[in-house]
Amino acid sequence: MRIRVVVQNLCRGGLRDGDGNPQDRWPALAARIRAAQPDVLLLNEANEWDLHGHRQLGRAMADLDLDVAPLPPSKSGCRSAILYRTATLGRWTHTSFDLAQETTHGFVVTAFTVPGLPAPLTFAAGHLDPYSGDRAIYEAKLLATRAYRYGPFAVVGGDMNYPPEAGPDPDYSRMRPYNLAARTLLHDPADTDADIQPDRRSAWMLRKAGYHDVAWHLSQRLGDETLLRRTASDDRIDRIHVTGPLADAVSNYQVLEEPADASDHHGIAADLDTDVIDHTNLWTYRTGSPCRRRT
Repeated sequence: MRIRVVVQNLCRGGLRDGDGNPQDRWPALAARIRAAQPDVLLLNEANEWDLHGHRQLGRAMADLDLDVAPLPPSKSGCRSAILYRTATLGRWTHTSFDLAQETTHGFVVTAFTVPGLPAPLTFAAGHLDPYSGDRAIYEAKLLATRAYRYGPFAVVGGDMNYPPEAGPDPDYSRMRPYNLAARTLLHDPADTDADIQPDRRSAWMLRKAGYHDVAWHLSQRLGDETLLRRTASDDRIDRIHVTGPLADAVSNYQVLEEPADASDHHGIAADLDTDVIDHTNLWTYRTGSPCRRRT
Protein backbone atom coordinates (compact mmCIF):
# COMPACT_ATOMS: atom_id res chain seq x y z
CA MET A 1 0.00 0.00 0.00
CA ARG A 2 1.23 3.47 -0.84
CA ILE A 3 0.84 6.20 1.77
CA ARG A 4 1.62 9.79 0.82
CA VAL A 5 2.88 11.98 3.65
CA VAL A 6 2.68 15.77 3.34
CA VAL A 7 4.20 18.33 5.72
CA GLN A 8 3.20 22.00 5.72
CA ASN A 9 3.86 24.95 8.02
CA LEU A 10 0.72 27.06 7.66
CA CYS A 11 2.26 30.33 8.89
CA ARG A 12 -0.06 31.60 11.62
CA GLY A 13 -2.81 29.18 10.76
CA GLY A 14 -3.12 30.49 7.23
CA LEU A 15 -5.40 33.09 8.76
CA ARG A 16 -3.12 36.04 9.61
CA ASP A 17 -0.05 37.81 8.32
CA GLY A 18 3.18 38.29 10.27
CA ASP A 19 1.79 41.31 12.11
CA GLY A 20 -1.38 39.56 13.20
CA ASN A 21 -3.66 41.20 10.65
CA PRO A 22 -6.42 39.05 9.11
CA GLN A 23 -5.15 37.37 5.96
CA ASP A 24 -7.06 34.33 4.73
CA ARG A 25 -4.46 32.26 2.89
CA TRP A 26 -6.30 29.02 3.57
CA PRO A 27 -7.78 28.69 0.03
CA ALA A 28 -4.23 28.79 -1.40
CA LEU A 29 -2.97 26.34 1.21
CA ALA A 30 -5.89 24.01 0.57
CA ALA A 31 -5.15 24.10 -3.17
CA ARG A 32 -1.48 23.21 -2.54
CA ILE A 33 -2.37 20.37 -0.19
CA ARG A 34 -5.16 18.95 -2.38
CA ALA A 35 -2.81 18.87 -5.37
CA ALA A 36 -0.37 16.72 -3.35
CA GLN A 37 -3.16 14.24 -2.44
CA PRO A 38 -1.98 13.38 1.07
CA ASP A 39 -3.01 10.32 3.00
CA VAL A 40 -1.39 11.80 6.10
CA LEU A 41 -1.00 15.55 6.58
CA LEU A 42 1.37 16.86 9.26
CA LEU A 43 0.76 20.54 9.97
CA ASN A 44 2.56 23.22 11.97
CA GLU A 45 1.30 26.59 13.17
CA ALA A 46 -2.35 25.58 13.21
CA ASN A 47 -2.91 28.80 15.14
CA GLU A 48 -6.52 29.57 16.11
CA TRP A 49 -7.79 26.33 14.61
CA ASP A 50 -9.35 25.53 17.98
CA LEU A 51 -11.23 28.83 18.28
CA HIS A 52 -14.91 29.52 17.59
CA GLY A 53 -15.92 25.90 17.97
CA HIS A 54 -12.90 24.65 15.99
CA ARG A 55 -14.28 26.48 12.98
CA GLN A 56 -11.06 26.48 10.91
CA LEU A 57 -10.39 22.84 11.74
CA GLY A 58 -13.83 21.91 10.45
CA ARG A 59 -13.24 24.02 7.35
CA ALA A 60 -9.97 22.21 6.67
CA MET A 61 -11.53 18.78 7.12
CA ALA A 62 -14.30 19.65 4.66
CA ASP A 63 -12.02 21.27 2.08
CA LEU A 64 -9.47 18.43 2.14
CA ASP A 65 -11.85 15.52 2.79
CA LEU A 66 -9.62 14.37 5.65
CA ASP A 67 -10.31 13.39 9.25
CA VAL A 68 -8.34 14.73 12.19
CA ALA A 69 -6.61 13.39 15.28
CA PRO A 70 -7.26 15.29 18.52
CA LEU A 71 -5.43 18.62 18.61
CA PRO A 72 -2.56 18.72 21.12
CA PRO A 73 -1.98 21.45 23.68
CA SER A 74 0.50 24.20 22.88
CA LYS A 75 2.12 26.70 25.22
CA SER A 76 2.78 29.05 22.31
CA GLY A 77 -0.49 28.57 20.43
CA CYS A 78 1.51 27.38 17.39
CA ARG A 79 0.09 23.89 17.66
CA SER A 80 0.77 20.97 15.33
CA ALA A 81 -1.97 18.81 13.84
CA ILE A 82 -2.41 15.51 12.04
CA LEU A 83 -5.12 14.97 9.42
CA TYR A 84 -5.53 11.65 7.60
CA ARG A 85 -7.50 9.87 4.89
CA THR A 86 -9.74 7.24 6.44
CA ALA A 87 -10.16 5.42 3.12
CA THR A 88 -6.43 4.67 3.18
CA LEU A 89 -5.59 4.24 6.86
CA GLY A 90 -8.88 3.55 8.59
CA ARG A 91 -9.38 5.09 12.02
CA TRP A 92 -6.49 5.81 14.33
CA THR A 93 -5.95 3.37 17.19
CA HIS A 94 -3.88 5.62 19.47
CA THR A 95 -3.33 9.34 19.72
CA SER A 96 -1.01 10.80 22.34
CA PHE A 97 0.41 14.16 23.27
CA ASP A 98 1.81 13.17 26.64
CA LEU A 99 4.72 15.49 27.51
CA ALA A 100 3.81 17.82 24.63
CA GLN A 101 3.74 20.72 27.07
CA GLU A 102 7.40 20.02 27.84
CA THR A 103 8.07 21.60 24.44
CA THR A 104 7.55 25.15 23.20
CA HIS A 105 5.01 24.44 20.46
CA GLY A 106 3.77 20.95 21.37
CA PHE A 107 3.44 17.81 19.26
CA VAL A 108 0.97 15.02 18.50
CA VAL A 109 1.56 11.30 17.86
CA THR A 110 -1.03 9.13 16.09
CA ALA A 111 -0.84 5.39 15.31
CA PHE A 112 -2.73 3.25 12.79
CA THR A 113 -3.12 -0.47 12.19
CA VAL A 114 -1.89 -1.16 8.65
CA PRO A 115 -2.53 -4.52 6.94
CA GLY A 116 0.64 -6.57 6.67
CA LEU A 117 2.55 -4.74 9.40
CA PRO A 118 3.22 -6.58 12.68
CA ALA A 119 3.13 -3.32 14.67
CA PRO A 120 1.30 0.02 14.31
CA LEU A 121 2.46 2.66 11.86
CA THR A 122 2.93 5.91 13.79
CA PHE A 123 3.03 9.50 12.61
CA ALA A 124 4.22 12.45 14.69
CA ALA A 125 3.83 16.13 13.86
CA GLY A 126 6.28 18.38 15.70
CA HIS A 127 7.74 21.88 15.59
CA LEU A 128 11.05 22.42 17.37
CA ASP A 129 11.85 25.42 19.56
CA PRO A 130 13.18 28.21 17.30
CA TYR A 131 15.15 30.10 19.95
CA SER A 132 17.68 27.65 21.35
CA GLY A 133 19.65 24.91 19.62
CA ASP A 134 20.21 23.30 23.01
CA ARG A 135 16.46 23.24 23.66
CA ALA A 136 15.85 21.83 20.17
CA ILE A 137 18.14 18.87 20.91
CA TYR A 138 15.98 17.96 23.92
CA GLU A 139 12.75 18.41 21.97
CA ALA A 140 14.03 16.31 19.06
CA LYS A 141 14.91 13.47 21.43
CA LEU A 142 11.53 13.70 23.16
CA LEU A 143 9.65 13.73 19.86
CA ALA A 144 11.67 10.78 18.55
CA THR A 145 11.04 8.76 21.69
CA ARG A 146 7.31 9.46 21.86
CA ALA A 147 6.93 8.51 18.19
CA TYR A 148 8.46 5.12 19.10
CA ARG A 149 5.79 4.57 21.76
CA TYR A 150 3.77 2.12 19.65
CA GLY A 151 6.64 0.34 17.91
CA PRO A 152 9.56 0.75 15.52
CA PHE A 153 7.56 1.96 12.48
CA ALA A 154 7.45 5.73 12.85
CA VAL A 155 7.38 8.89 10.73
CA VAL A 156 8.22 12.30 12.21
CA GLY A 157 7.57 15.45 10.21
CA GLY A 158 7.38 19.17 10.67
CA ASP A 159 9.25 22.43 10.94
CA MET A 160 12.55 21.45 12.57
CA ASN A 161 13.79 25.07 12.60
CA TYR A 162 17.47 24.07 12.30
CA PRO A 163 19.81 22.84 9.58
CA PRO A 164 19.50 19.19 8.51
CA GLU A 165 22.06 16.55 9.44
CA ALA A 166 23.99 17.05 6.19
CA GLY A 167 23.84 18.87 2.89
CA PRO A 168 24.36 22.41 1.63
CA ASP A 169 24.98 25.14 4.17
CA PRO A 170 22.16 27.60 4.86
CA ASP A 171 22.05 30.90 2.99
CA TYR A 172 23.35 33.04 5.84
CA SER A 173 22.81 36.23 3.85
CA ARG A 174 19.05 35.69 4.09
CA MET A 175 18.99 35.01 7.83
CA ARG A 176 17.70 37.61 10.23
CA PRO A 177 20.09 38.22 13.16
CA TYR A 178 17.92 36.26 15.58
CA ASN A 179 17.85 33.22 13.27
CA LEU A 180 21.58 33.49 12.67
CA ALA A 181 22.09 33.44 16.43
CA ALA A 182 19.83 30.40 16.89
CA ARG A 183 20.78 28.29 13.89
CA THR A 184 24.56 28.57 14.03
CA LEU A 185 27.12 27.38 16.55
CA LEU A 186 28.37 29.88 19.09
CA HIS A 187 31.92 31.17 18.81
CA ASP A 188 33.93 33.98 20.36
CA PRO A 189 32.70 37.19 18.67
CA ALA A 190 36.19 38.59 19.06
CA ASP A 191 37.39 35.96 16.58
CA THR A 192 36.37 37.83 13.44
CA ASP A 193 38.01 35.19 11.24
CA ALA A 194 35.90 32.33 12.59
CA ASP A 195 33.73 30.59 10.01
CA ILE A 196 29.99 30.44 10.59
CA GLN A 197 29.00 26.86 11.36
CA PRO A 198 25.42 25.54 11.06
CA ASP A 199 23.94 24.05 14.22
CA ARG A 200 22.98 20.57 13.05
CA ARG A 201 22.84 19.03 16.52
CA SER A 202 19.06 18.54 16.73
CA ALA A 203 19.09 16.78 13.36
CA TRP A 204 22.01 14.65 14.54
CA MET A 205 19.96 13.72 17.59
CA LEU A 206 17.15 12.45 15.37
CA ARG A 207 19.70 10.43 13.41
CA LYS A 208 21.22 9.06 16.62
CA ALA A 209 17.71 8.03 17.69
CA GLY A 210 17.42 5.92 14.55
CA TYR A 211 15.62 8.30 12.18
CA HIS A 212 16.59 8.98 8.58
CA ASP A 213 16.09 12.35 6.89
CA VAL A 214 14.04 11.34 3.83
CA ALA A 215 15.36 14.01 1.45
CA TRP A 216 19.00 13.34 2.37
CA HIS A 217 18.52 9.56 2.28
CA LEU A 218 16.94 9.66 -1.18
CA SER A 219 19.46 12.18 -2.52
CA GLN A 220 22.28 9.83 -1.56
CA ARG A 221 20.49 6.78 -2.94
CA LEU A 222 19.57 8.45 -6.23
CA GLY A 223 22.49 10.84 -6.60
CA ASP A 224 20.04 13.74 -6.91
CA GLU A 225 21.06 16.91 -5.07
CA THR A 226 17.94 18.76 -6.26
CA LEU A 227 16.09 16.95 -3.48
CA LEU A 228 17.99 19.13 -0.98
CA ARG A 229 16.31 22.38 -1.98
CA ARG A 230 15.45 24.84 0.77
CA THR A 231 11.91 24.80 2.10
CA ALA A 232 12.10 28.24 3.75
CA SER A 233 14.01 31.41 2.90
CA ASP A 234 17.41 30.24 4.11
CA ASP A 235 17.47 26.48 4.70
CA ARG A 236 15.76 23.08 4.43
CA ILE A 237 14.13 23.23 7.83
CA ASP A 238 10.86 21.44 6.96
CA ARG A 239 11.58 17.74 6.92
CA ILE A 240 10.26 14.18 7.08
CA HIS A 241 12.24 11.67 9.15
CA VAL A 242 11.54 7.93 9.20
CA THR A 243 12.82 5.13 11.39
CA GLY A 244 15.28 2.56 10.05
CA PRO A 245 12.74 -0.09 8.95
CA LEU A 246 11.01 2.53 6.77
CA ALA A 247 14.10 4.10 5.18
CA ASP A 248 14.10 2.03 1.99
CA ALA A 249 10.32 2.18 1.71
CA VAL A 250 10.22 5.92 0.94
CA SER A 251 10.22 7.47 -2.53
CA ASN A 252 8.94 10.35 -4.65
CA TYR A 253 10.09 13.14 -2.35
CA GLN A 254 9.10 16.57 -3.66
CA VAL A 255 8.91 20.20 -2.59
CA LEU A 256 5.47 21.84 -2.89
CA GLU A 257 5.72 25.47 -3.99
CA GLU A 258 2.44 26.40 -5.66
CA PRO A 259 0.54 28.57 -5.05
CA ALA A 260 3.62 30.61 -4.15
CA ASP A 261 1.85 32.94 -1.71
CA ALA A 262 0.22 30.19 0.36
CA SER A 263 2.83 30.30 3.16
CA ASP A 264 6.35 31.46 3.95
CA HIS A 265 7.28 27.74 3.95
CA HIS A 266 7.12 25.33 1.05
CA GLY A 267 5.35 22.07 1.68
CA ILE A 268 7.04 18.70 1.21
CA ALA A 269 5.72 15.27 0.28
CA ALA A 270 7.00 11.71 0.13
CA ASP A 271 5.52 8.29 -0.54
CA LEU A 272 5.80 5.31 1.78
CA ASP A 273 5.34 1.80 0.39
CA THR A 274 4.23 -0.36 3.29
CA ASP A 275 5.01 -3.54 1.34
CA VAL A 276 8.74 -2.66 1.44
CA ILE A 277 8.97 -1.93 5.17
CA ASP A 278 11.59 -4.07 6.91
CA HIS A 279 10.00 -6.46 9.43
CA THR A 280 13.23 -7.90 10.83
CA ASN A 281 14.70 -7.15 14.24
CA LEU A 282 11.43 -5.84 15.69
CA TRP A 283 11.19 -4.71 19.29
CA THR A 284 8.55 -3.35 21.66
CA TYR A 285 8.67 -0.15 23.65
CA ARG A 286 9.61 -0.53 27.31
CA THR A 287 7.27 1.58 29.37
CA GLY A 288 9.16 1.07 32.63
CA SER A 289 7.53 1.62 35.99
CA PRO A 290 4.32 3.65 36.21
CA CYS A 291 4.77 7.39 36.51
CA ARG A 292 2.46 10.17 37.49
CA ARG A 293 0.99 11.93 34.51
CA ARG A 294 1.68 15.64 34.37
CA THR A 295 -1.31 17.93 34.33
